[in-house]
Amino acid sequence: MRGLGDHLSIGERIAFYRKRRGYTQETLAGLVGRSTDWLAKAESGRRKPPRVDMLAELARTLRVPLGDLLGQVVLAEDDKQQDDVPAVRDALMSPKRLSRLLFGPEMDAQLPTPAPAAVRVEKGWSDYQGGRLGSVIAALPALLQTAQELEDRAARREEDRHDCWAVSARTHHLAATTLAKIGEPDISWLAAERAMQAADASDDPLVLASAARCATHALLANGRYEAAMQLGNATAAWLSPRAAENDPAALSLLGMIHLRAAVAAARHQDRPAATRHLNRAEELADDLGSDENYWHTTFGPTNVLLHRLSIELDLDNIPYVVEHGQINVDHMPQERSVSHRIDFARALSLAGHADEAFTQLRTAERTSPQLVRNNASVRETLRDLTRHSPVTAGSRSSDVFAMAQRCRAVQ
Repeated sequence: MRGLGDHLSIGERIAFYRKRRGYTQETLAGLVGRSTDWLAKAESGRRKPPRVDMLAELARTLRVPLGDLLGQVVLAEDDKQQDDVPAVRDALMSPKRLSRLLFGPEMDAQLPTPAPAAVRVEKGWSDYQGGRLGSVIAALPALLQTAQELEDRAARREEDRHDCWAVSARTHHLAATTLAKIGEPDISWLAAERAMQAADASDDPLVLASAARCATHALLANGRYEAAMQLGNATAAWLSPRAAENDPAALSLLGMIHLRAAVAAARHQDRPAATRHLNRAEELADDLGSDENYWHTTFGPTNVLLHRLSIELDLDNIPYVVEHGQINVDHMPQERSVSHRIDFARALSLAGHADEAFTQLRTAERTSPQLVRNNASVRETLRDLTRHSPVTAGSRSSDVFAMAQRCRAVQ
């Protein structure tokens, strides 16, 4: 619920929706197989927030989106106020998307060609990896409109039909991934579904594998961990024979599919499956030989290490993340490096290393304010830090509080 207040903790949000549903603590605890004492401590902040798999179960029981418990916020660009998510929603939900027979273009309509549109989409991907989410959101409505027109062109012109569908798939993939990142899981899934449909029509196995990757993002954002595992397993089995010739793009996409499946397994608390997928991704990264960015995957040995740490965090293995989290990510795209610093800061905070946690968050914020200030994990970490840092002028604790205000973790 957007109006609930971004400053509320996860526990306070659980309590809000529990009361709204008319459940007592005893009732809700029983429905999710926990004790009343466990739920009372989770709601009051006397214990660390529930693991992500338990949060997903609470969300299903309370019948609210997972993002409502996490407290995701709509993107707010710092300088240009490029936060028009409603325009992206309008582009995805236009009635003209429902039927080409009812709303097809006029016969003399000037339809775009795929090559210039592909250049614009790849610029969007560069902005995403650079942490410039506001720029991506600002560009998406026009990109999605062009994608629809390319699909119209594909229905009328056989000569570039496959290219038209491929560009549409990449456009909707960009939309799905960006929307999942900023806490819009519902329309992220809508964009991912469109990406998969366009990828099917492109008849390109790499386009389809890339689209499947974005669909796992959308499923994870919606707390659908078993479904994400199912999609990851199916895609990996389908793509594996096509990666046998050591094509670096195919290796990279297959590796990322295994990494996304590993994340889904970890959030489902299935360590054996997560380990199998991580090990296979590591083998593919070794075959690739170095950190690369085919299809904007950022796949390679470093990304496998970062996913291993993130997965251990999901599996509640905080000591492992603290011990192994000091990785050089300066050469990685900003979206990846910032995501790692956020995970590492969360683990450091949970382990009681407040100063080190805040240092990681400050570095991440300097790298990409938008990625940091719109991240639910950042807000929860900052709440933890502010609870243990009395505010005094000129001290580190006052810097913590100031950052918590910038990130809407406190009022």
